[in-house]
Amino acid sequence: MTTTQLAAAPRQPLLTPAAGRAGFADALRSEFTKIRSTRSTYWTLLALVVVTVGIGAIACYGTASHAAQVDRTSFDATQLSLGGLYVGQLVIAVLGALTITSEYSTRMIGTSLAVQPRRGTLFAAKAVVFAMVSLATGLVASFGSFFLGQALLSSHHLNVTLSQPNVLRAVIGGALFLTACGMFAYGLGAILRHTAGAITAAIGLLFVLSILVNFLPGSWYDHVSKWMPAIAGSQVWVTRAPDPHMFSAWPGFAVLASYAAIAIAAGLLLFRTRDA
Repeated sequence: MTTTQLAAAPRQPLLTPAAGRAGFADALRSEFTKIRSTRSTYWTLLALVVVTVGIGAIACYGTASHAAQVDRTSFDATQLSLGGLYVGQLVIAVLGALTITSEYSTRMIGTSLAVQPRRGTLFAAKAVVFAMVSLATGLVASFGSFFLGQALLSSHHLNVTLSQPNVLRAVIGGALFLTACGMFAYGLGAILRHTAGAITAAIGLLFVLSILVNFLPGSWYDHVSKWMPAIAGSQVWVTRAPDPHMFSAWPGFAVLASYAAIAIAAGLLLFRTRDA
C-alpha cells in the first residue's frame, strides 16, 4: 500500500460510540447509588427511626404510668404512639433538602447534568428515589412506634390493635406523612438551592408555623389552622373523629400533599430554566 493510499484510508474511532442516551431507569440507578453511598444518609434515617419510636415510647410510658387519669372516651392510643412523627418530620425535611442542595454545595450538579443532560429526567429520578427511601423508612418508624407504644399501654388495657377501625390507615398514614414532608422540603431545596435556607424554610413552614398559629384569635385559628401543612397532614394518623373545624384524614393529607406538589412543580420549573 502506497503512502497516498494510507493517507486516504478512513481512520477508525478509538472508542465505541454510545448506544444511546441515558434513560430514566439509568438515572434511577445512578441516584440510588448516590443516596446509598452517602454515609450521612444512613445516620439521618437511623435518627429518624430512633427519634420517632423513642418519643412515641416515652409518651406511651408516661400515659401508662398515669392510666387512672386517662379519659378513655377520647383517648387515641394510635395517635399517642405515633407522636414522635412531630419531630420525625423535621429529620426527614433535612434529608429532603439535602438530597438536592448537596449537589450545589459540592458543585456536583454540573457532573450530574453532564451524565444526564435531560434536567426533567434527573430531577424526577432524584424525587422518586428519595420518595421510595422515605416511605420505606417511614413505614419502619411508624410500625415500630405503634407496636412498642401499644405494648407499653397494654399493661393498663389502653392499647389497640391494627384490626380496629382506622388504626391500620393511621399507621400507614404516618409513613405517608413523613414522605410528604420530605418531598415538600425537596421542592424547597430545588427552589432555594441553598442547604441552610431550604432547611430553615422547611422547618419554619412545617413546624414553627404550626406553633405560631396557636397565638391567633379563636375565630381565626379555626379557619387558618386546618390549612397549615403539618397540622392538616397529621390528621391522617388520627383514628378518632377530628375537631369540627379540621379536615378529616385524607382531605387533610391532600392539603399537605398539595403543598409538596406545588413546591416540587416550582422547583422543577426553576431547575429546568436556571443555570447549574
